[in-house]
Amino acid sequence: MEVEKEGEIDRLPIDLLAHIFTLITCFKDLAQASSVSRKWRQGVKESLARRDKLSFSGWKMDDDSTTRVVCLAFSLKELDISRSRWGCQITDQGLYQLATAKCISNLSSISLWGSTGITDRGVIQLISRATSLQHLNIGGTFITDTSLFAVADSCQELKTIVLWGCRHVTEEGLVVLVNKCRKLESINVWGLRVPLDCFVGLLTISPALQIRPKGMVNVERVSMWPVF
Repeated sequence: MEVEKEGEIDRLPIDLLAHIFTLITCFKDLAQASSVSRKWRQGVKESLARRDKLSFSGWKMDDDSTTRVVCLAFSLKELDISRSRWGCQITDQGLYQLATAKCISNLSSISLWGSTGITDRGVIQLISRATSLQHLNIGGTFITDTSLFAVADSCQELKTIVLWGCRHVTEEGLVVLVNKCRKLESINVWGLRVPLDCFVGLLTISPALQIRPKGMVNVERVSMWPVF
């Protein structure tokens, strides 16, 4: 009877299993499914390899569990490891581990929103490999200009960045970022401790830049800033 049951469980082809598992968003359920049989484990792996988006926001994930999933997602384009009240709690060690995943260099979007357990060290390690990045959210973290310098050096395709509440960022980091990331279209600077003239200066460097939230800057005011 035990052999017959196992045969019934494994009757579905791998491709169909993988498609079914792509519809499951709960990582706990995927982990349980992968323990059913060897074939189901393979189906879970293939389902992760097909995904172009992963969000851990709201899920209780740590460095190791997050890394295991991301390393299987070979086609990944968008990665959200934002922290919610009970959710993902990534640290610098996790960012170091994630930086080794094959998909990182192909990511177009990363969100580290609210990840208070990370520092410049981890961000730099991850960003240095995310060379295709177009959208970055590091709002609500304690990063400094050092992270912005790394973004400016590595992410030439960057279009949007959220720095909401990053109170250790200064005008120096913003100027370097806007000077080097010439494709940057939008920057969210709510809560930054920098003078208003800094934002006016950023528009001098890049007149088409959208500084959010709207209404922060009087574009009629112009001051000269270094462009290099």
